[in-house]
Parts: sequence; C-alpha cells; structure tokens
Amino acid sequence: MPDDLTHRLTHPHYPRSNTYDIRWTIENQMGPHALWQLEWLAPALGLDTLPPGARVLDLGCGRAMTSVFLAREYGVQVTAADLWIKPDDNAVRLAEAGVADRVLPVSVEAHDLPFGEGTFDAIVSVDAYQYFGTDDLYLPTLTRLLKPGGRIGVVVPALREEIDGTEPPEPLKPFWEPAFWCFHSPAWWRRHWTRSGAVEVEAADWLTDGWRDWLLWSEVCAEESASEFMAGMARESAKMLHVDQGENLGFARVVGRRV
Repeated sequence: MPDDLTHRLTHPHYPRSNTYDIRWTIENQMGPHALWQLEWLAPALGLDTLPPGARVLDLGCGRAMTSVFLAREYGVQVTAADLWIKPDDNAVRLAEAGVADRVLPVSVEAHDLPFGEGTFDAIVSVDAYQYFGTDDLYLPTLTRLLKPGGRIGVVVPALREEIDGTEPPEPLKPFWEPAFWCFHSPAWWRRHWTRSGAVEVEAADWLTDGWRDWLLWSEVCAEESASEFMAGMARESAKMLHVDQGENLGFARVVGRRV
C-alpha cells in the first residue's frame, strides 16, 4: 500500500479509525466511510459508558466493519444484522478480525427483527437507517428492543435543509435518484423521532464539512476499489459531491433514549 494513501486517509477527527488497515476498509466499504461515521456517532451515543459485555444491535451492518469496530473499541457483544450480506460471509470477516466470539452475524429484514423486548443496551445504524426508518411507525417497533433508558444512534446521508416541492436542486438533477428522497435534514429527523413518542431525542445534528470526508472517500474508492461496481458508484458520488460543494449534501447524526 502506498504511504501517500495512508497519509491521505489519516483523519484528525477519527484516531480510532486511523488504526484500521486501509485496504480492509476499502475492500469492505459499501458507501461512505462507515468507521468515520461510527466514530462521530460514538460520543453522542455514549458508547464509552457502556459496561463490558453490553449488548448492541448493529442494524444494517453491511460487511460488518462497524461490528468489528464496536467489539474491538468498546468491548461490547454485537449482533451484526443485515439483509444484503450473508451471515456466512460476515462470519469469515469476523473470524479474521478476531472478534468471532463477540459478534454474531444474522440475516434479518429491518421490519422483522427476531429479538425480544429489552434485549439490547444500545442500537447502532450507520448509513442504513434511511432505507427503512422514515416510516412513521417504525421507530416504536425498533426501540422496544432496547432496555429502558437504552439509546439508539444513527448516522445517515442527509440534506442540510429540506427540499420544497418535487424537484431536487438544479445542479443535482443529473445525479438524483428517486431513492435520494429518503435523505432528510437533522431538523426533520428530530421532529420525526420526537413525534414517535418512543424516544427522547438527545442529538440531531449536522457533520461540519462531512461532505468533504464523503468526497475524499469516494475519490479513493473510485481509484482503489477492486470491485468495478463499487468503484463506479464511488465515481458517481464523487461527481455529485464535486458539483454540490456542501450546499445540500452531508451527514446527520441522530441519538435518542428510550422513554
């Protein structure tokens, strides 16, 4: 691995993520840098305050990078839940990472979670919650899995402000896909979660210059990913972010405590 790539992706705000092998993160990425997002989420979610062995649901874990991070960095027991990536595939990665005894990979659909009420001390979702969590009825069904007082925290691609009407901003029209309408502002997420009555919202904020992180990561993955499909997606993201220049796109962090 060239030293300049290591230097390029060493982030001053994410010292824990900097210790992970860059090739590993590139090979297992499925979008924006999941470890950076999780490390931004961690203090607001209070991951450092969880007791050793606390149970955490990593919902929409993808290739389980975030699950590895949770187990290694915070000493918790993780249920690595995903619909698209098979548990057998994730089990290999977890064993190679040395956390097979602390992370259980499962195949689930987000609306059909086979866990009992009060199972988890915390729920985490990185770059996934937007696909199912905009449903007005979803959060109460999910947070029943938390112990009373337990927290849920998500990081999602977001809009700085809500878009009026039915058309995206003019510069983004060449890149806009219907699925992007699941991107919302931090204020929208705060209202959405507050209305549910399921949680007390403790954070709903915007990552300053998050678009720059997203752009940098997309450029690197476009150049370095061994998967042409993932490299192609990264190229399109980079083009879109270059055009937008942080006017509209970035990341939201939302944290709530079960009431």
